[in-house]
Order: sequence, then C-alpha cells, then structure tokens
Amino acid sequence: MIKAEPIERESETPAPEHESALVARARQGDLQAYDELIKRYQERIYATIYHMTSNHEDANDLAQESFIKAYSALKSFKGGSSFYTWLYRIAVNKTINFLKQRKNRQAMSLNDIDFQAEHDPDLVALVSEKTPRREAGLNELQEKLNEALLKLSEPHRLVVVLHDVQGQSHEEIAKVMDCNIGTVRSRLFYARQQLQSYLSDYLKK
Repeated sequence: MIKAEPIERESETPAPEHESALVARARQGDLQAYDELIKRYQERIYATIYHMTSNHEDANDLAQESFIKAYSALKSFKGGSSFYTWLYRIAVNKTINFLKQRKNRQAMSLNDIDFQAEHDPDLVALVSEKTPRREAGLNELQEKLNEALLKLSEPHRLVVVLHDVQGQSHEEIAKVMDCNIGTVRSRLFYARQQLQSYLSDYLKK
C-alpha cells in the first residue's frame, strides 16, 4: 500500500483584523488601528461627499475633517451600530452643514441617478443617438437635472445620493439618516417623482 505524502500548503495571508478589535485599539489611542479603519472606508466616504458637493477639494477637506472628528469622538462610540455607519453619519452631517452654508451647490452626473427615466421614450432617444444633438442635449439636460436637484430638500437629495449613487440599501440609509425605513422609502419616492416631473416638463418643450 502506497502511503500518501502529506500535502504542503502555502502559507495563507492572515485574515484582516475584526473591526471591533480595531475600534477597541483605536479607543486606546492606537493611531495605526484607526488608520486601518479609515483605509477600509475612506473611498466610500469620499465618494459620498463628492456626490453631495461636486467638488474634489471640498470632498477631500470634508472627508479629512470627518475622520479627525470621528477620532476625537471615539470615546462616545457605544457600538450600537457598526463603526462604518457611525463614521458615515458624521461625514453626512458635516457635509449637510457645509452645503447649508454654501450658495453654489452640487452637480451630479445624469448617469448616476436612476429615477426610471428609461421609461421615457424621448429621453431614451436623446441618450441613444450618437450625434452632435446627443452631446448638446445631454449637456442641457444635465443643467436641468442640477436645477431640479437644487429644488429638493437636503434630506431628499441625500437619500437619492445614498441610494442611487452609492447603492446603499434602505436599511443602511435609515441608520445613516437616523430614521425608519418607511421614511427612507417615502423620501426616495418623492425625490424621484419630483426629478422625473421636472425633466418630463423639459422634454415636452
């Protein structure tokens, strides 16, 4: 009988440290642990802020300010939600406060928002045509979309960004915005209806 030789396994990469362990270390003043936490979420935080401000410099500043504020407030983090949700809420609140103080507001890409525009034949034709009219039309449509977004309240704009741009679930958004899921759904429905209404009026001209 041939005896099977033991199979040598390549050394596996150590599993990433659990979030709760990193948070515990960070609360004790371990900057390396906090840096690891930030690295995990900084891209998503930055992307959200950018879609709210439409300015890379503002997004970078607000993200850094959010990370600094979160570190200084770590002692207040009770662990009732994930660290990411807690950090996200800090960033969102800081961004909303920033927007309230700023006159010139964001512009978002038309492709970022899903408000069931695919059901509008005029819009489908406009986006599909590979002609100079397409570029001119999309530029004008982008302006109309931005104008429509400015008419939405901060909570309604935020829910559109979090859901349609960032791909957050209703449950995640409810935690970030500190409200119930029903409120998230109603705000999203209202925001989409308003945006679609504004663009429909434009397309019928």
